[in-house]
Amino acid sequence: MKIINADQFIKGESIVFINNDKAIAEYLDANQTDFLKKQQSDKKELITINNLSDLMFTLNPKISDNNSLDLEKYRKFGFQIFQAINAEKKESLFIDSKNFNTDHLLALIEGLILSSYTFNKYHSDIERNLNYLKTIRIKGNIRQKELTELNSVCQAVSFARDLVNEPVSYLTAEQLGDLIKLSSKNYGFSSVILEKKQIEALKMGGLLAVNKGSFDPPTFSIMEWKPENPKNNKPIVIVGKGVTFDTGGLSLKPTAGSMDEMKSDMAGAAAVVGLMQAIAANRLNVHVVGLVPATDNRPGNRAYAPQDIITMYDGTKVEVLNTDAEGRMILADALSYAKKYQPELVIDLATLTGAAHAAIGPYGIVAMGNADESMKNKLKTSGEKVHERLVEFPFWDEYGELIKSDIADIKNIGGKIGGAITAGKFLEHFTDYPYIHLDIAGPAYINSRDGYKTQGGTGVGVRLLYDFFKNY
Repeated sequence: MKIINADQFIKGESIVFINNDKAIAEYLDANQTDFLKKQQSDKKELITINNLSDLMFTLNPKISDNNSLDLEKYRKFGFQIFQAINAEKKESLFIDSKNFNTDHLLALIEGLILSSYTFNKYHSDIERNLNYLKTIRIKGNIRQKELTELNSVCQAVSFARDLVNEPVSYLTAEQLGDLIKLSSKNYGFSSVILEKKQIEALKMGGLLAVNKGSFDPPTFSIMEWKPENPKNNKPIVIVGKGVTFDTGGLSLKPTAGSMDEMKSDMAGAAAVVGLMQAIAANRLNVHVVGLVPATDNRPGNRAYAPQDIITMYDGTKVEVLNTDAEGRMILADALSYAKKYQPELVIDLATLTGAAHAAIGPYGIVAMGNADESMKNKLKTSGEKVHERLVEFPFWDEYGELIKSDIADIKNIGGKIGGAITAGKFLEHFTDYPYIHLDIAGPAYINSRDGYKTQGGTGVGVRLLYDFFKNY
C-alpha cells in the first residue's frame, strides 16, 4: 500500500472527511446535501455518498472517554470504507485530515491497510478476492514518517498472516528458516538458522523428540536486532512456537475438525518474525532477540510416544504423557537457550492450548508469568491500544504441583484442571529470568472475516509487541 501526503483531491478518487461539513459541501449538489443532513439527523456515524465518479465518506463519530475503544472504532471505520471502495473498484483514496486527531487518523488508515490483505497465492483465478485500493493520500499535518512507520508495521502483519496461511506442503521448518533468512536480509536484522546436526549437538531433546515422527528436519532460528545505543541494557528475548503442522503425533487429535486449522500452529513463530521485521524496518532503539524452534508433529518414522522420558536442553527429564502437548516441548528448549543472553525479559507467543481458546475464544490473549507488575501492565496497555487484549490468568505455585512426575522431574501435561496454566507452569520451569507467556490459541486463526481481521491467519502479536517496544 502506498501512503503519501497530498495537497488536493483528484476527481475520480474517493474522499473521507471528518466533522467538516464546510469542506464536503463544495462537492455536493442540493439533493446530496439534503441526504447528508438527513443522515446526520439520524445520528449516523459513517455516511457514504455515491457520486458515481467517486465515493464520499463523512465521519461524525461519538467519542467516548475510552481512547482504546475509540481507536478500534476508527479501525472498523477503515474496514467499512475499504469495503465500499473495493466494491466500486477504486484504487485511490483521499483523506482530508483537517479535523482528525492524529491517533484516530492513524487507526483509520490502519484499518484500511489491514482490511486490504488477501492470500491469493493458490487461486487460479487472479481476480478472485482481488483488492483494488493501492494508494491512500493524506491532506493535513501528519508527518510522512508516521505514515511510513504504520505502513511497515501493517506489512509485517501481512507477512505474518502469509506465513500462517501457508500449508505445510510449502512451509516446512526448513522453508520457514529460509524465509526468516530472506526477511533478515531485506530488513537488516541478523539471523542464524541452526539445522538438525547443530540442534543435535546442542542436545535440544524437546525439539528433537517432537521431530522424530517427521520426514522433514527441524530448525532453530535465532534473530537479533541490536542498535548502537539501545534503551535496554540487557536484551529482551521473544520466543515463538513454530509447529508447522500438528497432527497430535501418536496422541492423534481425536475429534472431527480438530486438525483443520493446524497449519496455524506456528502463528507464534510468524508473530516473532513479523515483529523483528517491523522493528528493523523502523529502526526501533531496543535490543531484541527472536528465537523460533520449528518442526511439524507427526505420528510417522520413530515418533516419540506417551511414557517416553525426554532429556531436555537444560538436562530436565520430562515424562511425556501426551504427544499432542508438543508445543511446550519445543518452547522449553528455546526458553532454556534464552538464558545465555541474560535477558531483561522473555516473552513467548504460542498457539499452545485448547483450554485458552475455550476460556476466552478469539477475543483476547491469555497471559501469565512471573515478570513484575509494571512490565505486565505495560504489555496490557499496548494490548488495549491495538485491541489485542490480554487476560491475565493466575500463576500460583499450586498449578506447578500438578505437573510433578513420579518417575521424572516433570510431566508434560497436568490433568484436567487449569490446562492453560499448567502449560505455562511447565514452560516457567525452564526459565530463570522475568517471564511472560502469551497463549494466542484463540485469536491466531479465524474461520470467517472479522472486520479488518481477515479470514485465516490474523498476524496477532505483531502490533501488540511492536507498540510495547516502541513505548519501552
